[in-house]
Amino acid sequence: MIQYRRILELHLKQTSQRTISSSVGHSRQTVSDVIQKAEKLGLIELTDDMNNQWLEEFLFPEKLAVAKGYFPVDWEEVHKELQKKNITLKLLHNEYSQLARDSNKIPYAYRTFCRHYGKYAKKYKLTMPIRRKPGEIMEVDWAGNTLNIKDPSTGENLTVYVFVATLSYSQIFYAEGFLNMKSPSWLTAHINAFEYFDGVTEVLVPDNLKTGVSKPKRAEPVLNESYRQLANYYGFTIVPARVRKPKDKPSVEGNVGYISRQIIAALRNYQCFSLAKLNEKILAEVNKLNNEEFQKREGSRRKVFEEEEKEKLIPLPYPRYQLAEWRTAKVQLNYHIQVNRMYYSVPYEYVQSQVDVRISKDLIEVYFKDMRIASHKILLGEIGRYSTNPDHMPDNHRKYLEHTPDQIKKWANAKGDSVNDFVDYMLNNHAEKKALDILLSFKNLERYYSDDFIEKACQTLMTISHAPSLAVLKTILKRMKEKEKSRMDGSINETTTDRDYGFVRGAKYFGGAKNEK
Repeated sequence: MIQYRRILELHLKQTSQRTISSSVGHSRQTVSDVIQKAEKLGLIELTDDMNNQWLEEFLFPEKLAVAKGYFPVDWEEVHKELQKKNITLKLLHNEYSQLARDSNKIPYAYRTFCRHYGKYAKKYKLTMPIRRKPGEIMEVDWAGNTLNIKDPSTGENLTVYVFVATLSYSQIFYAEGFLNMKSPSWLTAHINAFEYFDGVTEVLVPDNLKTGVSKPKRAEPVLNESYRQLANYYGFTIVPARVRKPKDKPSVEGNVGYISRQIIAALRNYQCFSLAKLNEKILAEVNKLNNEEFQKREGSRRKVFEEEEKEKLIPLPYPRYQLAEWRTAKVQLNYHIQVNRMYYSVPYEYVQSQVDVRISKDLIEVYFKDMRIASHKILLGEIGRYSTNPDHMPDNHRKYLEHTPDQIKKWANAKGDSVNDFVDYMLNNHAEKKALDILLSFKNLERYYSDDFIEKACQTLMTISHAPSLAVLKTILKRMKEKEKSRMDGSINETTTDRDYGFVRGAKYFGGAKNEK
């Protein structure tokens, strides 16, 4: 049998159809058919009595008819036709019976036809009382009515928008005023509501506001990235209400009206010059109403919440969620992105890639396909500053960056005294940039010559020259290497003195040997 309930449970948790198919062992087409039919019929929640048999009868009544040998009826279509003028059940039954006979099937009798339709209309088309579970759902929205405070400097009225959050089971609610309905206010309101309730529900049902939902698609709304991050941090699932479907969030819709009458209307003439003072007044009224006894049953919102719901909430994580703004950026050729006219590095492999940037109070985080690839402390001060992580640089760039006078001196000290003397001479007798360029080439010599060779060559150079140069040093090293090769081949007399360097023009060259005795 098809696992209707399991399919819908996973779908309501925003699990992909591919994953659902793998989990329940049904084809993706079967999964898609079940989900589409449930959405068409407005089934957005599951109650305890909605087992597989119930769901099959609800979603696909035609299957039961076929199983019993009757011609199936599209009750949804029957219901739509009845909304038209002069259309009756008798007429529709006659048309149905004719279709059945044309198909060589058995039609329902008129009485049975009417009974089945009545059952359909009563069970599926009227508003069903849905029994919520403690700690399951929180509904959120902005109240339609607003309040005002006075700007202390100008005296003008500033509009205050009231956020409302309601726990569906206990009906306890929270309200707070904000000067705008932008994303930071929306997210802050959620955080404050969680802290008021001292916990988080499993599911959160918002309206399709741009602050929470980027694309309010009917089947699969696209969540705002900041909102999605908030949900991930607190561990709840967001299930946006369908457009123009107030019954998807009946609790908050009811409390919005209640708050509008009991709080917003009552405070319409309240003179206030501070949002904080106004929110103190709103909170006092919220607590008063939550503690008020029910009219038709015992207890209060607060009492039901404390006794039955509070312990079922998801505990608040630590620390408090830090608000962040999300942007997109393109990695420049210098492997940096620009954020607020400051520049931050990312690994050079992502050059020319589009990345997501999370901007919090003091941190910049860079993501590529949901993977964090870089983070930096936010730069302050003069615009155009760079924050560069050496690990993000190509090897040749990193090598150049690390090539400083202090670094080259440290390297020379480890090689030998003569190497150190050569380095000091270059740094003291050339402009820093030119000296560093020369010494970078000098350091590269260790790829071809041993440390001992380089030290001896420097010793020779510093002894014979008052203006040592890298070119002469390379010549010395080359001839030393050739001499070493000849010695290894046996083509040179081992009695040759160490002072015979081949290129030094001694007394014999100038004819001095004639005077020697």
